[in-house]
Parts: sequence; structure tokens; C-alpha cells
Amino acid sequence: QVQLVESGGGSVQAGGSLRLTCAASGYGYIEYNMHCMVWFRQAPGKEREGVAALNTAGSKTYYDDSVKDRFTISYDNPKSTVYTVYLQMNSLKREDTAMYFCAAEPGPCRDFTWRLRYNYIYWGQGTQVTVSS
Repeated sequence: QVQLVESGGGSVQAGGSLRLTCAASGYGYIEYNMHCMVWFRQAPGKEREGVAALNTAGSKTYYDDSVKDRFTISYDNPKSTVYTVYLQMNSLKREDTAMYFCAAEPGPCRDFTWRLRYNYIYWGQGTQVTVSS
């Protein structure tokens, strides 16, 4: 069983930056098996959408066009029982306002369908990001 806990959300003005953190634990499983780690976001009244993903083995990354060149997903090489995935968000826009969720599934990210929420079995509770003009 894997537990995911997000942190780092907050309120920021447009053009500012935030770094979200996802701490994954419960996980001799993640340490020894490839996982796809993904950041999703959901704005009020909208569908949950994938914004960035990475393979824990090989470091291949994926980005939605709306955040490419502004957001960066990365992770710490596991040296303990907590595995950490980050989402560095720069040049934030009002339309980035949403609840951000960390998600994971065993195996590599799916090249063409990584954005689909139904692929992921592990989810965090989310962290709110609010961008004001």
C-alpha cells in the first residue's frame, strides 16, 4: 500500500512561483519497482487533468502543453523510505488555480494516455494553489 501526501500549495500573484511536494511512503514497493508519478489538477467545475508525469526509473517526463516550459517535475533518488516528487511551477497564471493532486501507478507512464485519471490507483488528498492577478 502506498500513501501520497502533497504539500506546498498556497496563494501567489500571477508571475510568481510555487513548489509542490509529494511524499510517497509505504513503499518498499516504489523503491524496487518502476512507478509512474503524476501531478493532476482540478479547478472548480472542471475535469481533473494531468499536468506532468515522470517514470521513477529512467526519469522520462511528460507535460501538458499548457504548462510546458513553466512547470518542472522531478524527484529525489530514494535514500530512505520516503520517496519525494516535486512540481516546480514558475510564471504562474490565474488559470493555474486549482487543487493539485499527486497520483501513482505501478509500471511506466503510458505515452499517450498518461493524463487519464483512471490509470492511477494511488492518490493524495491534494493541495490548493490559488493564483491572483
